[in-house]
Amino acid sequence: MNEPPSTPEVRVKTLWQKPPHPDNYIHIDHFLSSLRRNPNFRPYSYWPLVLLTFAVTQQLATIFLFLGIFVWLKDQRLDPRTSLFFSILCYASGYAVWLVASWVRVTSDTQKPGSHLRALKSSILVFFALMSLSPVLRTLTAATSSDSIWALSAILFGLNVLLADYRTTKHISQTQEHLSSVLSINAAVSASVVLASRLSSDTAVFALVLLSVQTFALFPMLRHKLRALPMPFQALWTLLLAMAAIWSAATISKVVTIIYTAILTFVTFIAPGLLMWAQKFKNEIRGPWDVAIPKVKTT
Repeated sequence: MNEPPSTPEVRVKTLWQKPPHPDNYIHIDHFLSSLRRNPNFRPYSYWPLVLLTFAVTQQLATIFLFLGIFVWLKDQRLDPRTSLFFSILCYASGYAVWLVASWVRVTSDTQKPGSHLRALKSSILVFFALMSLSPVLRTLTAATSSDSIWALSAILFGLNVLLADYRTTKHISQTQEHLSSVLSINAAVSASVVLASRLSSDTAVFALVLLSVQTFALFPMLRHKLRALPMPFQALWTLLLAMAAIWSAATISKVVTIIYTAILTFVTFIAPGLLMWAQKFKNEIRGPWDVAIPKVKTT
């Protein structure tokens, strides 16, 4: 390494002065002493990581709950009119919770004048649009085998889980939706449509598609709103959803129950432990060769 000029060593590089030595010059005595290992390392704790998996657990629970209702409608163990009544009741209850959360200022979202009327008009339009499209959706995949439908729906639900919005930010407005979350909703609704085409009546198709819109499009919005609530409430809410999903999977088959329970246990309890175990392999070395970050002084 070349010897530096006779001028004193410059410790701070400025962009507006020409240094007396090359930009890539570092004195050999100070090179190794400036190395840093994992400067931004923050060790994880197990239970906070478990709490962060609640969003994924809730997403999986809603999918298996939806699949259970589909099986009940397909096997005619559930009256489609009962499912419609349940969907309307859930929509009214969820909207009431949304209003209460806004009134108590759980989030920073503000209710603009006329927003309630626009929401009601949009809900009525979606309701009648789905009702008119039900005969078309029932015969949409008439020429497709059921095995292909099951495989396609499984792939689409997998995309829904992978692309869903799991951000932990409490203040997320409706205009801040990422492209991945939009694709996640489209994948879930598409899977619901192909599953609904296996049902025998237009009323059952309409009930299932309406439930899918509420489950995969509206429920994530309410879930973001409720993230500002105390953690014990979120833990109780997640536990109730998980237990309901296990019961729903049990009505399908024992194999589905075992698969869902294994996935739930891995995501909620095993994955955080694996992440903590993998921390000991983190070895990020920072030094003077890194790109300099300019520090701009603002007045």
